[in-house]
Amino acid sequence: MNNIPTMTKNLLVINVLAFLATWVLGRSGIDLNALFGLHFFMASDFHVWQFLTYMFLHGGFTHILFNMFALWMFGSVIERVWGPKKFIFYYIVCGVGAGIAQEIVQYINFSMQGLAAYEYVSIGGQRMAMDVFLNQWMTIGASGAVYGILLAFGMIFPNERLFIIPIPFPIKAKWLIVGYIFIELFSAMGQSDGVAHMAHLGGMLFGFLLIRYWQHHPDSSQRFGRSYGQEFFDNLKRKYDDRQRNHMKAERTRGGHAADPRRETDEEYNVRQRQNQEEIDAILDKIRKSGYDSLTKEEKQKLFDQSRKG
Repeated sequence: MNNIPTMTKNLLVINVLAFLATWVLGRSGIDLNALFGLHFFMASDFHVWQFLTYMFLHGGFTHILFNMFALWMFGSVIERVWGPKKFIFYYIVCGVGAGIAQEIVQYINFSMQGLAAYEYVSIGGQRMAMDVFLNQWMTIGASGAVYGILLAFGMIFPNERLFIIPIPFPIKAKWLIVGYIFIELFSAMGQSDGVAHMAHLGGMLFGFLLIRYWQHHPDSSQRFGRSYGQEFFDNLKRKYDDRQRNHMKAERTRGGHAADPRRETDEEYNVRQRQNQEEIDAILDKIRKSGYDSLTKEEKQKLFDQSRKG
């Protein structure tokens, strides 16, 4: 647990504690899912804050196991790239977005069935009041937020190869995400299996829109503070600057003893160093705005060469 980033660790702990509390209190007749799960917005048990609380509840051991495994596996990576503030903001947006998508789907279902015209519905040969029936439309789970994390991983590391059971060969992250999207769409159009497939897609959609917004407005993410990824490239730039200063001192110390009969003047040397500095600064700025994968082959090689000097 010591190697897990702070926010990812906190999310894991909160979800596990909520799951245990649901099980313990359920034995005493207290149903946390009914209280904090996301109800249909036209139901009497609906509350706005359920858009947040529902994503920390789970319906069974398998449900929470797979969600927490994916959160640990991919969330740890994303938090290290973005930093804790940006990561938790993204996670919550995806979770809330998934809830909104599910509410929209439920409303479409409600309208298409014409349920507004009825006071009672027949379920299994028994009459049920419409209010009681609608209160059973409830969503729980972190899946929407987790699917948003999967999307972020696929967009940041599209060519990263992953082994996913039961696929017997590694698959690139971008194709894994595309596969998940098609599976969820196909499942959503089939018979109801009790899984909120459209919520999963909603989490991915909101995550995609937020990432695209950040890409087109890089300054908007500055309020989240410096990410670990930014610190890495800032440290790389600082080390590069230090090496250049030490090299300049060494050149000046050697003075006229250089072996090259046509030794460049101080002015020529300073111009060359300034040009190199501007190129490196431009590459690092491009990484901060659009990610490492946005670099050309030449830019990556230049950054690699500079990192090895000194």
